[in-house]
Order: sequence, then C-alpha cells, then structure tokens
Amino acid sequence: MEPGGPHHRRVPDAFDLCGLLRRIRRRADLSQRELAARIGTSKSAIAAAETGAAGLDARLVAAAAQVADLRIALLDLSGTEVPGMDPDAVRDRGDRRFPAHLDTLLSEQRGSRWEHRPHRPQPTYTFDRRTPRTDPASRAVGRPDDHLRPRPGDAPEERARARRRDQLRSQAAERERRLLAGELRDRPEPFECTCPPRCDQLDDWSGRPVHADDCRCCCDVG
Repeated sequence: MEPGGPHHRRVPDAFDLCGLLRRIRRRADLSQRELAARIGTSKSAIAAAETGAAGLDARLVAAAAQVADLRIALLDLSGTEVPGMDPDAVRDRGDRRFPAHLDTLLSEQRGSRWEHRPHRPQPTYTFDRRTPRTDPASRAVGRPDDHLRPRPGDAPEERARARRRDQLRSQAAERERRLLAGELRDRPEPFECTCPPRCDQLDDWSGRPVHADDCRCCCDVG
C-alpha cells in the first residue's frame, strides 16, 4: 500500500532532543548557560545534547520543559496523550510494584498456587505469568490499561468471610421459604454455622455446600 493510503498509519518521528531543547530555550528566552543553571546541569551538557553528541537525563528534559511552561508527555499514534501507570495500584507484600508488563489479580483467583503451601500466608494480590510461547499480540487484546487498585475486602480471608455470609443469608432465605411452604414442619430450629475455614476453601459455590472431612457442622439448607 502506498504511503498516505486510507489505512496508512504515520510512524512518530524519532525524539528530537536537539530541536526540543532549542524550542524550550526559544520559548523561555534563555541561553544554554542560563538554561543549564535553571535545571542544575552544565552548559556543556546542554550544548552536547543540542548537537546530538550526547543525550540528557529525562528528568532534566522535563525540568527544562517546565522552565518554558511546557511538559513532556507520551502520545499514541492518534496524538492522544497516554498517562503513566497508576501510582496507587496494588503492590506486593514487600510494598513493591508488580511487573508493569504483567496483569495483576486477586490471589484467590489463582488459589492453586498456595494449596501446596498451607503454612505460608496467602497474599492478597498476585500476577499472571506468561510463557515464551505466548503471542505478544494476543496478550494485548482486551487487557486492562492498568493494574488493579486496592479495595476494602480484597484480602482472601475477608472475601471468604463475605462469601460465607452470603451463603448463610441464602440458606436462611431458603429455609424461610420452605417453612412458609410447610416443607419443614418437623425439622429442628435453625442452628448457627460452625464450619471451619477449610470448608469455604473447598466450596465452589455452584450448588449445595461442600465440607471438609473434619467438619462437624456439615450444614445445609435441607
């Protein structure tokens, strides 16, 4: 297809550090020496960057732009500004950011990773790994723009308690329905659930409750 055709996508020009620095100095009406003094570097560093003999730290370029009431930004091929990743996104237990190129998720969505380590605390968040066989193009389809943000109740034990509460409410509603329908006339009064946490880990919530082998409660709506 010839350049300029209906499906032609313009490739952005290379980063023109020389031209940008000169534009900044033009807008701010500063000499190389004056700009260098304003951003905390040497006149020779500015001169080398403007001639293409050397680069310049991105933080210095950003500071130089600010001097001229400008700012450095990322743009996509359509010219739309693309922000940096969310600084308040979830972190691991060491308060480190997760790898930017991987997708974060709640650890319980990959609970099998901790089944063989029952004595190690399960983290709240984890990330999806990838293999060398994974096609980069397929990874990009439908993926979130950013990592998760922490929310109250994300911890595995909190989510387990919430599911148990929902299950007990559902059981109580079902029992009430059956009482009103006359199906439980000879049944004992409702009891309090004493299932151990292991029951919640085994249950997939798709049908009647699943119980651990050592569960003495074994509660059910029936």
